[in-house]
Amino acid sequence: MYVTKEAAIPLGSDAASGYVRRLGVWDSSMIVVGGVIGAGIFLNPKTVAERTGSAEGVLIAWAIGGVLALIGALCYSELGARRPQAGGAYVYLREAYGPMLAFVYGWIMLVVNYSGSEAAVSVTFATYLCSALSLPASLIQPLAIGAILLLTGVSYFGIKAGAILQNALTMLKLLAVVALVVTGVFIAAPPPPALAAASAAVPSPWNFGAILMPVLFSYGGWAYINNVAGEIREPQRNLPRALILGMLLVASCYLLANVAYLHALGHAGLAGSTAPAAEIMRSAFGDTGARAISLGIAVSTFGFCNISIIAAARVFQVMGAEGLFFRAAGHINARYRSPDVALAALSGWAIVLALSGTYGQLLNYSTVGDWLGYAGAVATLFYYRRVRDQNENVSFRMKGYPLLPIIFIVAVLSVVASNIVSNPTDAGMGLVIALLGLPVYWWWSRSHRAAVRS
Repeated sequence: MYVTKEAAIPLGSDAASGYVRRLGVWDSSMIVVGGVIGAGIFLNPKTVAERTGSAEGVLIAWAIGGVLALIGALCYSELGARRPQAGGAYVYLREAYGPMLAFVYGWIMLVVNYSGSEAAVSVTFATYLCSALSLPASLIQPLAIGAILLLTGVSYFGIKAGAILQNALTMLKLLAVVALVVTGVFIAAPPPPALAAASAAVPSPWNFGAILMPVLFSYGGWAYINNVAGEIREPQRNLPRALILGMLLVASCYLLANVAYLHALGHAGLAGSTAPAAEIMRSAFGDTGARAISLGIAVSTFGFCNISIIAAARVFQVMGAEGLFFRAAGHINARYRSPDVALAALSGWAIVLALSGTYGQLLNYSTVGDWLGYAGAVATLFYYRRVRDQNENVSFRMKGYPLLPIIFIVAVLSVVASNIVSNPTDAGMGLVIALLGLPVYWWWSRSHRAAVRS
């Protein structure tokens, strides 16, 4: 049985997996922030404004999303303290619900979510980089593939190399958010009265899911840190600190950015803008400002892609080590303590998706599944509290149990249900992708049993 006593976990290594604990609170916090802030805060506020009826409605939506994300982070803090090892939600789901459901989760992450995000975000990075540097559009695809290869190469040299790069990229993306907020609130000219007024959209209880989904999409990503829990020093103490500190910083950035959008563009102006961040910077500093924020978005998405590669590979390495993925994927490089084969497999599939151009639709299919995965992982807290508490000494226990996990699960399920009703095609395709994982699970588990018997 895995014991979660602090003293039972060596500070220098995770003996069960072969990873080395090299990340402190600061590194871990930057992974949280970098895993959440990508391009969403620069693009999704327009969609939220389109679906709300007032500036107050926009800020309330982002505040609700921040509260839900913080509750999710608190739940993941306890889960990470209970199981401070690589794999994150895959490990929690396997222990609570069995290997089949855990495999289906990992399958969706492999085929769609992680690989699709890596492909989509690398293309977004390349698009904004080309815009900032006036490069031809023909370079977008090569730059996207080059970004994946470069970041995979850095991750090969271990978690510390990836963390050093991530710290720098996260600080740069925070600098871009600060520049946007300062410009929108203090420098950009206020909008004309027609744009300052509310738009015609009037929210109703029936479209709250459509309002919150782009908000939740922008707040997602805090769980990446749990995937690398096997490489955090004193994880029962440092992982909760990193999650809480990181999410408070993210929520503050998001609310301030929306205040800047509304102050500089007005509600109707924000709803009608295709690129609100660039519009604010252009109004204050001309084309130079627009290019600068495009470069900032490129840096932000580059950092998100780095986190996606680092965190996703750990899940597939654990699956491979357990015989529910290619066994070679379970290999850990003896020198750099990195999941080298899993890194190569994940990034190779992401490059295929980037070349095919199918990643965008795959992400539409998987958005619902992504948040269902969060809800499923949070639900495992009830299993751990009920079944494992008598045998485990847990150093971090979230406040507000069971009310806060229930609020999180009900809210996520409500948003998901609303989106399934409004967009059944994408939800249906997401279900098809999940069901396709069942025969793959049967084949891999059967092969694993045969290998064990032999």
